[in-house]
Amino acid sequence: MKNSHTLTCSNKKILLSILDDLQMEIEITGNPFQLSVEDFFLMAARINKKRSFLFVSKLLGKHLPIHPNRGLLTGFLLAARYEEIKTNQPSFKKESLLAYYHDPSLFADRPYIDEEVSSPVIIGFAETATSLGHSFYQAFKHAVYFHTTREVVNEAASIISFEEEHSHATSHRCYVGEEMLKNEREVILVDDELTTGKTAINIIRDIQTKFPRKLYTVVSILDWRSEEDSEKMLELEKELDIKIHFVSLLKGRFTLHNGHVDFKENIFNHMPNSDFPQVEYLELTEFISNRLIPYTSNTLSMEKNNFYYLVDTGRFGIESNQTDDEWMKKAGQYLSLKRTGEKTLVIGTGEFMYIPMKIASYMGENIWYQSSTRSPIYPNKEAHYGAKTAYRFPNPEDGDIVHYLYNIERGSYDDVFIIFERKVDHKKLAPLLQQLNRENFKKINIVYCNGREQ
Repeated sequence: MKNSHTLTCSNKKILLSILDDLQMEIEITGNPFQLSVEDFFLMAARINKKRSFLFVSKLLGKHLPIHPNRGLLTGFLLAARYEEIKTNQPSFKKESLLAYYHDPSLFADRPYIDEEVSSPVIIGFAETATSLGHSFYQAFKHAVYFHTTREVVNEAASIISFEEEHSHATSHRCYVGEEMLKNEREVILVDDELTTGKTAINIIRDIQTKFPRKLYTVVSILDWRSEEDSEKMLELEKELDIKIHFVSLLKGRFTLHNGHVDFKENIFNHMPNSDFPQVEYLELTEFISNRLIPYTSNTLSMEKNNFYYLVDTGRFGIESNQTDDEWMKKAGQYLSLKRTGEKTLVIGTGEFMYIPMKIASYMGENIWYQSSTRSPIYPNKEAHYGAKTAYRFPNPEDGDIVHYLYNIERGSYDDVFIIFERKVDHKKLAPLLQQLNRENFKKINIVYCNGREQ
């Protein structure tokens, strides 16, 4: 965003070039930790009729590769800001967290917010904010956490469901026991970005109908709500007789200047190299023997997956006194021995973001992390743009769903580790491996957390 073609400031407004004639004008109204605006995101054009643009986060580890500790730290920065709003005084962790922000390598996500300050129910939104919600939750000494999911689980029923307004995949499900919400604890909703607030309104309405309470907080890295959208939240407060607080690291307004975008066809079609690099299949079963939950799932075409899920993802709810990340440390140390070069990329898969990120943080120096995604973005090579390369492939865990990987530059890494929660058929990995083969990795590692069918 430092490129003059990308960022033009006038009267506290910033004009961002997206693609061709498409531009975004933003006005910053809140930046509580005084972070550099260019550290937050890049812009990209989205292949979606509901919304033509995307703020491509530099903090999430989704579309852009990041240091894994930066993703873990972002949740703590949001937690510190939440603490300030909750207590109406500066967070004692603020200065140390900001120091880690400039050098995240030594950051350790140890909980510090006392039960007396807050004992919330924290909900992360799939798919992009599953790890953000989890890292935010890690800052609390006494909290429960679960994330929404778009997966269809056989042995559980969704206790709340809601729709996401501008997403390409709209239905959210919540597979947790009613005891997690059958209380009066504050509910904190965590998403990467708040644009209109409609998704938050939808889930608050559903929760309030079934599990009423008085206090909600909506947490996001970016808050772009207009005055009209903010007014709708005030109306919801009055209607339901509740209070809703808002926490963000960057707040403002944006205006999209629609222009012509020349979308070329076949942008994802790449001819793979004929020779495959070395591929090794690794299982972490020995580290997770007591960390499984006996739930299976079906694909969209009703193909059953009999491999059990992990307890620690948060998909089925976790509590502070049940969290165990020691196995992730051991798994990271084990995988570090499989590295073949100096610079390594670790890839999470879809909603499965936090555990791969946490494992990556234990794999040594010069580790970069990102995740596959359902979000279709138009690629462009310009320096200011947020998706310079793009690969499209069937999701190996559900071939009816298309996944994408962005910003993997040819020759940038020596090796890559792709971490799946559950084992998949090797044949279904072929399209992904063909795409990655173009990047001249010395070695591709396919990692299954649970590699044993029940």
